[in-house]
Amino acid sequence: MNGKTKPMPSLPSDDAAEDFVANADLTSYDLSGFKPMHFEIEPKSAALNMRLPASLLEALKSKAKAKGVPYTRYVRMLLENDVGRRS
Repeated sequence: MNGKTKPMPSLPSDDAAEDFVANADLTSYDLSGFKPMHFEIEPKSAALNMRLPASLLEALKSKAKAKGVPYTRYVRMLLENDVGRRS
């Protein structure tokens, strides 16, 4: 290889992605744009209802949008990180 990396191909389905990962040499691709992904596996069996100042809720929604996640998931991520437990 000449030191350059290839861009990631478009993978239109899970099957295409599985085939690509199984057969490709990932060291030849530029993975610098990838971000860690956390999968939520544990079922949600409890609910939380809280009142917040509108400005705080808007700030949460803005931060969540910047991270590309729904704001309720962002709040849950903050709580999980604070208590040091990740499902």
